[in-house]
Amino acid sequence: MTNSWPIRHFSQANPAGPGQGDVPALLRRVADSIEKLGAVEVQDLVIHQEINADGPLVSATVYFHPAEPAP
Repeated sequence: MTNSWPIRHFSQANPAGPGQGDVPALLRRVADSIEKLGAVEVQDLVIHQEINADGPLVSATVYFHPAEPAP
């Protein structure tokens, strides 16, 4: 049997419209959101891009779990 644990996630995108494809702005927003979570371990970060009427729209999904308490 393998060990398993629940993984949490959230997705975030830039506001639709001008600047919606700005990857550096998205990464700054995601970093701020991760910091607000407190002590977590990020397991994966996936960047997505779709095209809409305003051009490319980028979003990110962050997979994380609470950090283990320090010994």
